[in-house]
Amino acid sequence: MGNAARPLVATVTNISVASFKVLGVRVDAVQIPEAIARIRGWIDERRSGNYVAVTGMHGVMEAQKDPGFKTILNQANLAVPDGMPLVWLGRHHHFPLRRRVYGPELLETFCRETRDRYSHFFFGGAPGVPEKLGDLLHQRYGIRVGGAYSPPFRPLNSQERCQLIELVAAARPDVLWVGLSTPKQESWMAEYRSVLLVPVMIGVGAAFDFLTGRTSQAPVWMREHGLEWLFRLTTEPKRLWKRYLVGGCKFVWNVTLELTHIRKYT
Repeated sequence: MGNAARPLVATVTNISVASFKVLGVRVDAVQIPEAIARIRGWIDERRSGNYVAVTGMHGVMEAQKDPGFKTILNQANLAVPDGMPLVWLGRHHHFPLRRRVYGPELLETFCRETRDRYSHFFFGGAPGVPEKLGDLLHQRYGIRVGGAYSPPFRPLNSQERCQLIELVAAARPDVLWVGLSTPKQESWMAEYRSVLLVPVMIGVGAAFDFLTGRTSQAPVWMREHGLEWLFRLTTEPKRLWKRYLVGGCKFVWNVTLELTHIRKYT
């Protein structure tokens, strides 16, 4: 299937990571244990400016509308498959992907496995949500919380930007979790990667709301079989109908064109 059929290789922390492309978007063929190993490697090396894109069907389709956003995804130090359609496509490319790298699970597993080894900063969510998440994970796993910040629903102005930079610099977190929506969170990480000087930033979307119980998660069986979209659509139809019904149909159509060699995506 042209370029999309040939595995790509990205180098992360001096370890080769096999990748494949979906509609021109690079997806790294990793699972949660491998993603955590790479994140820990960046932190232990004190390399700043790394960011992880937790990518699903929605992110891939946003990239079709915005070439600049596609570049942001492809320049991520790690782009993990958050979504069963990407897992299935990875299997099509002969990668033994068993499960998706689900943002909330990645966050919680990292905290459970590393406990108090690292300091965390939580950026995103409605007022009080990042603080609540930090407290919850501290009580549950003993993590160290360096700080939390709930941004306004608009770009930060110059004063707010300076305040955030100072806040993060004072906190000196090892990992900064970003709980915004796609494509906002990936664009935000790409913009701030050179000024916050944090070893790694990870965009986990709605994980803040899911883990604090502010928003209900789909049952595990639905998440594991590619049906989370249906659960979320039924719980938030006004906000998500276009993403899943319109965007989902376009995704299937474009992937079909790619797999049948009718159209090439770069």
